[in-house]
Amino acid sequence: MMDMRPVGYVIGLLVAVLGIAMLLPLLVDLAEGRDHWPVFAESALITILTGGIIALSCANGVREGLTIQQTFLLTTGVWLALPIFGALPFFFGATDARFVDAFFEAMSGLTTTGSTVFSGLDELPKGLLLWRGILQWLGGIGIIVVAMVFLPELRVGGMQIFRTEAFDTFGKILPRATEIASRISVIYVALTLICALAYISAGMSAFDGTVHAMTTIATGGFSNYDASFATFGPGVSYVATLFMILAALPFVRFVQLSAGTARPFLQDTQIHVFLVTALVIVTLIALWNVAQQGTFSESALRTALFNTVSLMTGTGYANADYMQWGSFAVTVLFFTGLIGGCAGSTACSIKVFRYQLLFASIKAQLQKTRSPHGIFTPRYAGRPVGEDVLNSVMSFFMFFTVTLGLLSVALAMTGLDFVTAVSGAATALANIGPGLGDQIGPAGNFAALNDTAKWLLAAAMLIGRLELMAVYVIFTLQFWRA
Repeated sequence: MMDMRPVGYVIGLLVAVLGIAMLLPLLVDLAEGRDHWPVFAESALITILTGGIIALSCANGVREGLTIQQTFLLTTGVWLALPIFGALPFFFGATDARFVDAFFEAMSGLTTTGSTVFSGLDELPKGLLLWRGILQWLGGIGIIVVAMVFLPELRVGGMQIFRTEAFDTFGKILPRATEIASRISVIYVALTLICALAYISAGMSAFDGTVHAMTTIATGGFSNYDASFATFGPGVSYVATLFMILAALPFVRFVQLSAGTARPFLQDTQIHVFLVTALVIVTLIALWNVAQQGTFSESALRTALFNTVSLMTGTGYANADYMQWGSFAVTVLFFTGLIGGCAGSTACSIKVFRYQLLFASIKAQLQKTRSPHGIFTPRYAGRPVGEDVLNSVMSFFMFFTVTLGLLSVALAMTGLDFVTAVSGAATALANIGPGLGDQIGPAGNFAALNDTAKWLLAAAMLIGRLELMAVYVIFTLQFWRA
């Protein structure tokens, strides 16, 4: 029988850390002179005590390494447990949220999806707004560690191709996670601070600059205002665009760059493809907007740049209602969200490297068809790609497509219209944020959806953030028999 104590120990510790993080918005509400701070005091007490009890009860089973089965359970268990406790301030607080709404918001935050069920954000206590930012900030750094440590070890979605990018301590999951997290955390915190200063310099208040820096570097997309970035001036949009791009690049490259090694950053083909793809789509959308308006304007370029980068990185900010740009632009932006950023970043969705491997495999197959006796091997960044990586990537595409289809049907069965069901499924599974249509589009939110749809979307956020197969494998009999 599988020993669950190492898994419970780590989850308990992380839950307790989440409880400690609740003290920050508590202090903000106290400083503001609001009577909302007891909500965070109560939530922190429950969370810290529960996490501490779980960790203490499982401490006698801690080992240096984790088995593959324990690692799968830990990866999924963390992202399931933390939203439950992260929802408490919303459930007890000024939003008067039901638990389904509070859990949806917390799951959206920690998975850095950015979909929200709350309106009237402009009037919420600053403590709750900060808590939304903290959830996304913690989720952002958490997913980098998962992407660089756990998913390559578990051979999920072709991520094993990046095992050599990190630190060679195979078989020692926890020490490896600690080592990687400590190095990446410095870069993550530094980018957040620089982003916050840039926002403040561009005209944001110190509070808004801090919260939006958290959600920008996490590519999460939670904003302090219902109108998102339409609230701010043009300079703020350009700052956000720059840092969304930086957050969508592999953080291991920033670690190498800080160590004085620029070559890996400059030669990374994944970065090249990501930037070129973004440039092409921005140009296409900008030209379309200019054609629609009949004249060139800085606004047409800025909104095309901002919203394209926001959707491609999965951040989900908006500074315009792009549903008004016409069916061509909306269709292009919908598929842009399914591209994603680079592996090892806070960005979500399918990821650029998988498309690179897909096209490399297609190219090799076409060459074999043309020259049956030739030997053609798919290559990535100049290196041959093994069959296990290609099979894993193809499996990911298949699972993503099937899951998207089934989820769309399930959402439609709850009473949602076609556009809302399909775009809702896509935005949750790819962790993008806004969907399409008047209801869940950039000018709306998810509040009006029925409870069943909200639970389905919350589950899809978890599945998509953990690259699908890391969750699905737990439901197989072979997993529990191993």
